[in-house]
Amino acid sequence: MLIAPVVVAAALLFGTIVHRVLFWALDRTSRGREQGLRRSLVRRARAPLAFILPLVAVLIALPGARIPTGYERPVEHLATILTYIALGWGLSAMVGVLADATVGRYNLADPDDLRAREVETRVFLVGRAANVLIWILAIAAALMTFPNIRTLGTTLLASAGLVGLIGGLAARPVFENLVAGLQIAFTQPIRLDDVVVVQGECGRIEEIRDTFVVVRLWDERRCIYPLTWFVQNPFENWTRGRSGLVGTVLAYAPYGFDVESLRKELPKILEESPLWDGNEQSLQVVDVTEGKIQLRATMSARNSTDLWNLRCFVRERMVGFITAKSST
Repeated sequence: MLIAPVVVAAALLFGTIVHRVLFWALDRTSRGREQGLRRSLVRRARAPLAFILPLVAVLIALPGARIPTGYERPVEHLATILTYIALGWGLSAMVGVLADATVGRYNLADPDDLRAREVETRVFLVGRAANVLIWILAIAAALMTFPNIRTLGTTLLASAGLVGLIGGLAARPVFENLVAGLQIAFTQPIRLDDVVVVQGECGRIEEIRDTFVVVRLWDERRCIYPLTWFVQNPFENWTRGRSGLVGTVLAYAPYGFDVESLRKELPKILEESPLWDGNEQSLQVVDVTEGKIQLRATMSARNSTDLWNLRCFVRERMVGFITAKSST
């Protein structure tokens, strides 16, 4: 009676030791390659193989074990269920490795990061959809090993009218977001790091998750929207066609201020900063109030981060220039 438990325990121990030794060796050979394919493989496969290797060892050892009479079927059934789970987990890990390998070919820190953001958004959303599909199939396959559930499934398929309608209505939000995610992945109305205006709030796409999108606003607040919102509602996307952006800086000056002197000074201010891309620059009087005129400086930068910092730099220099001119 103790032979089968001893064999299973020994197989589990052997599989665990193999896992530890294997990843100890991989960790040592992949140091310094945090962004490489090998490091991604180590990171993604560590947890699934901690489950799969001992399971494989047990499956290999079971035919030689003396399983007590009457326990053969339950043991075989359990092994089948665990195998389906292992296959699902392994395939999910491989999807992650392929995603890392694809995204790793592009540099998101590149000033002109439009292509990188397109690829990362598409890979992330398609990868998520693939993982959902893999786990649905793995769990469904495991459940169908139970005779009662298989019979229930056949019965439901035979009379799927009302039950199918109820099930479809219950699962509608899940499938709507799944379809919306795939639609966003391929048509890309939004991408990671896009600058958008949603319901009057300007911010950047910080995360695109399975069911929602996180928009980070300029004051570090986060607005959460369901994926379907970006498919069903209008919004502004300032970086839809290119990474470069045009921004403005507003300042006030007293009547009598020499606007032309600031207009000549603006290119010099911009040239002091490496954030300016050299494309757009202008200065205009856009409004007048009692005792003051409103000035608007326009400038361009390669991406939203550079533009924010450039605007702050120009604003400081404009205020200093206006103060110095006004005091003379």
